[in-house]
Amino acid sequence: MQAFVMRSIGETGIVEKDRPTPGPNDAIVKPTKGLICTSDCHTVHGAIGDREDLTLGHEIVGVVDEVGDEVSEFEAGDRVAVGAITPDWNSLAAQDGHPSQSNEALGGWKFANVKDGTFAEYAHVNDADGNMAHVPDGVTDHEATYVADMLSTGFAGAENAAVPMGGTVAVFAQGPVGLMATKGAALLGAGEIIAVETMDNRKELAREYGADHVVDFADVDPVEAIMDLTDGEGVDGAIEALGADETLQDCIEVTKPGGTISNVGYHGEGEFRHIPRVEWGVGMAEKDIVTDLCPGGRLRISRMLRLIETDRVDPTKLTTHEFDFEEIETAFDMMDTKEDGMIKPLIHFE
Repeated sequence: MQAFVMRSIGETGIVEKDRPTPGPNDAIVKPTKGLICTSDCHTVHGAIGDREDLTLGHEIVGVVDEVGDEVSEFEAGDRVAVGAITPDWNSLAAQDGHPSQSNEALGGWKFANVKDGTFAEYAHVNDADGNMAHVPDGVTDHEATYVADMLSTGFAGAENAAVPMGGTVAVFAQGPVGLMATKGAALLGAGEIIAVETMDNRKELAREYGADHVVDFADVDPVEAIMDLTDGEGVDGAIEALGADETLQDCIEVTKPGGTISNVGYHGEGEFRHIPRVEWGVGMAEKDIVTDLCPGGRLRISRMLRLIETDRVDPTKLTTHEFDFEEIETAFDMMDTKEDGMIKPLIHFE
C-alpha cells in the first residue's frame, strides 16, 4: 500500500509499505476522508524527535476492512470514525481516569508518534472496540472526520475552562482547535466570548461560531483589550489554543482570581513556559492551569457525532481546501505555511 510518511526531520514523501494486520483486539480501516493537522507539521519539524519513514496522520473516517477475533462492536464494512488518540483502555492510567495518558505522558497518542499514522491506504487501529465509533447515516464522512480531533480537543478546551453559565471566556487563537473551543464555549452557555485572532477568515468564522468580540492582536494589546471589555475584572476562563509562551502568559494575565486557564495548544518549541508572577498572585491567586490531550474513546466520539447529527455544530466550515490523496504532499506544505488562508485541508482517499 501507499503511505505518506515523515522520512526524517524536515522531509516527507509517499512510500510503499506492507498492509498492516490486526491483532485480536484491533481493526484495519480503509480511510475515505482525512484531515491534516498542524501537529503533523510540528512532528515533521522535530517536535517529538526524529522518526524514519513514520506514516503521518491521525484524523480519518473510513470503512472497516478487517477485525481481530476479539473485536465485538465492529465488523468489516462498517463506516467508522477513528479517534486521533487511541488509548490502551485497560491501562492503569485509564482506570485512574486519564486514558489519554496510558501510563506515561501522552501515552494515548500513538498515531504518527509511536506507531504508523492514518495517511495510508489502510490504517491499523489498536483496541478497536474502545477507539472507534459508528458514523450515523445522517452524518457525512466529511463532517465525521472532525470528531477525531478538532471537536474533541476544542470542546475539551471549553469544558476545562469551567466557565459558569453566563460567564466570560477568552479564546486565544482561532485556528481549528480555537474555533471549536469558541463553539464549545457557546454550546456550554458562556455569556460573553472574546476571541483573539488576526487572520480575516478566522475572525469571521469566530463570529459565526459564537464570539461576541474579536480582538486583533496585530492592532491592539490583547490583554489590555480584554481587560477593557470586562471592565477590569478579567474573564472567568481563558483558553490557550495556540501553543505559545506569550499566549499562555496572556491567558494568566486576563483570568480573574479563582478562574481557570485551559490549555489545549501544542507547545512544540522551546524548553520552558513562563508564568507572570504578579498576575499569578505571586502563586496564590487560585488560578488553575488545566491541560488536556484530545479525549478519545467510543463514547466521546459518539457524543461528538451526535452534536453534528442534531445540527448543533457544523465543523465543515473549517475546511478551506480539498485534495486527493495523491496531492497530499502539496496539502501538507500548504498547511505548514498556512498558505492561501488555509485552516483545514480535507483529503479524499477515494
